[in-house]
Amino acid sequence: MKKYLIVNADDFGMCQSANTACFELFEAGRLYSATIMMPCPAAKAAVDFSVANPQYAVGIHTTLTSEWQKYRWKPLTGGKTLVDEEGFMWHEADMVEKHASSADIENEVRAQIDLAHEWGMKPSHIDNHMGSLYGNQTGRFSLLKLAYKICGSYGYPYRMYIKADKRVDPRGIPHYVNAAAAALSRKWAKKYKVITPDYLLFPDWDAPDMKNCEKYEDYRKRILEIWSDIPDGVTETFVHPSVESDELKSITNAWKRRVWEYMLLKDPETEKFLNEHGVYFISYRDLVDMRFGIKEP
Repeated sequence: MKKYLIVNADDFGMCQSANTACFELFEAGRLYSATIMMPCPAAKAAVDFSVANPQYAVGIHTTLTSEWQKYRWKPLTGGKTLVDEEGFMWHEADMVEKHASSADIENEVRAQIDLAHEWGMKPSHIDNHMGSLYGNQTGRFSLLKLAYKICGSYGYPYRMYIKADKRVDPRGIPHYVNAAAAALSRKWAKKYKVITPDYLLFPDWDAPDMKNCEKYEDYRKRILEIWSDIPDGVTETFVHPSVESDELKSITNAWKRRVWEYMLLKDPETEKFLNEHGVYFISYRDLVDMRFGIKEP
């Protein structure tokens, strides 16, 4: 098989800056997949865009964490184990694994998917914000099984990896843990009949060669090196494209990286470079077609 790459725009619907970037990138043919954060303020506009443009692969970024200090959101449901002392979702994925009950998590995840349905959307796939349903922060892999169960009940693909490769291992997770998670994922993907990519690429944002990128050109060079060095098969990775704005700067000090991600996808030379190195962009809809043997892009 060739090397295929799904670049998913996470955090669609988080804010207007993210929406503006995703709208533009989809319409320009530079973005192939994205997922919407349903508890966030700009979610309705993102869903409306998806409903009006069903040709784009837009899914649900199931959200159980609220990481920013001043810009936060609450669950759609009343699950008491889903919130911190301030009444907002937990800041980090390990906090979800430690504190949230499986019943509250399932109710919330289903509520987010069901709300998208109520608004007229047909999601192309499901993933989760900050990896809060992978279980690999504390070893609570029952959450991964729960995610597969939910996706299987709706018939939607899920973002997870079913194969292990050191080139794409999650940051800070030993390879043997990644391999164990991949084995569990294969088991539950088969049991619940859920389509997944082969690999999930986690760039190490804190690695010196990434953290020290002070210019867009340095960042672009390093990301393209990472994206072109992937295994054969289907790999997914994620970005958070946003346009530069006062809104974005008020949310995160890391706003520049999100603007750079927008610039990287907007540049037609990005896909051209990858194609020249034997890597081809696909969407989640392409992935489904491939798994059913309908076509290979």
